[in-house]
Amino acid sequence: MDDVVIVGGGVIGLAAAWRSLGRGLRVTIADPEPATKASHVAAGMLTPVSELTYGEEALLRLGLASRDRYPAFVAELEEISGQVTGFRDDGILQVALDSDDLAVLDELRRFQESLGIAAEALTGRECRRLEPMLAPAVRGGLLAPADGSIDPRRLTAALLAAVERLGGVLVRERATEVLVEDGRATGVRLESGETLHAAQVVLAAGPWSQDVKGVPPGVLPPVRPVKGQVVRLRSATPFLRRCVRGLVRGSSVYLVPRDDGELVVGATQEEMGFDTTVTAGGLWELLRDARELLPGITELAFTEVSAGLRPGSPDNAPVLGPSALPGLLLATGHFRNGVLLAPVTGDVMAETLATGAAPEIARPFSPGRF
Repeated sequence: MDDVVIVGGGVIGLAAAWRSLGRGLRVTIADPEPATKASHVAAGMLTPVSELTYGEEALLRLGLASRDRYPAFVAELEEISGQVTGFRDDGILQVALDSDDLAVLDELRRFQESLGIAAEALTGRECRRLEPMLAPAVRGGLLAPADGSIDPRRLTAALLAAVERLGGVLVRERATEVLVEDGRATGVRLESGETLHAAQVVLAAGPWSQDVKGVPPGVLPPVRPVKGQVVRLRSATPFLRRCVRGLVRGSSVYLVPRDDGELVVGATQEEMGFDTTVTAGGLWELLRDARELLPGITELAFTEVSAGLRPGSPDNAPVLGPSALPGLLLATGHFRNGVLLAPVTGDVMAETLATGAAPEIARPFSPGRF
C-alpha cells in the first residue's frame, strides 16, 4: 500500500508528488494523460503582483511566497530531472493603451503601494525604451521587476522526470471513485476496475475533480471549468525582452516570450463549461488587442492556437489541504494561478501529507471555508 495516491497529473499534482517523494513518502499518480490539460495550454506567467485584485490579500501573499520559491524550486528540479524549464525572472511590464487604461493601472499601483509592494510607474516613452516594439500610442505602464515566467510544457516534463527518478509511480488510467472504508478515504478505483490503496488520497484533477465518485456530499466544493484560449507565434529572434501585459480599452492581453523565439499570447476567459473548442472570435480578440500594443506582431509566424480549462472555485482561490473526509486532501481550484502556485502548493501538500498539519500560509485556503 502506498502512502499517497494523487488523482491528477497536471502541474499541481506533479509538484505535490515530487515534494512528497522528497519527504520520503511512497507516491502513485493516476492520470490517463498527464500534463496535457490546462498545464499544457498555460502561458506560464509568474505574476502575483500583476494579477492582484482588491480583496485578495491572502491570495497575494500565497502568490508572492510561491514566486519567491521559484528560483530554488527550479534549480533543484532541473538538477534532478536533467531538463530545463525556461524559467525567467526578468520582470513583467504592464502597459496601458489609452488614458482610461492608464487610470486603471494608476489605481492598481496605489493599491499595491498601500500593501507595501513597490511598483515603478513608467511613461509611454520609458515603456518603449524597455520594449521598442510597443506602439507609439501606449500611454504608460508599470514595471513589476520581481515577476517572471516559465514554460509550463517544459516544467511539467521536468516534474514527470523528477517524479520518476525519485521512485514515484505513474498509472496512466483515470481514477473514477474514491474508496471509503469506516468513514475514511483508503484509495481509488480506476476505470479498469483495479484499485489503488493508500493511506491518503489527494484530489488534484482540476475541474474534473467533481467527476470522481465516492466522495460524500458537501466534502468537495464546486470547482468549475473556465475556458482560456491561447495563441502561439514564432519569430527568428525574440520579439520581446520580457513579458508584457496590456490593457487595451479595458480588455486584458498578455504576451510571454521564450528564448527560442516563441511568443505566447493569451488568454480569453470564458464560462463555457467543459467546451474546449477553439473559436474564430477568441483568436480574433487576442490578435486584435496584441496588434494594438505591438503592430509588428502581424509579421510573426502562426504556430498554434489551443484552449484549456482552468479550475475555478467559488471564490476563485485554491482549495488546499485536508477535507471533511479523513484521509482525503484537496489541491484544486487554482484558477488562473496554477503554474505560479505550483511550488508553494507542492510544499504545502507534502508537509500536510507528512505531518498531518497544513502550514500557516495555506490555512486561508482550507476546504473548510466553504
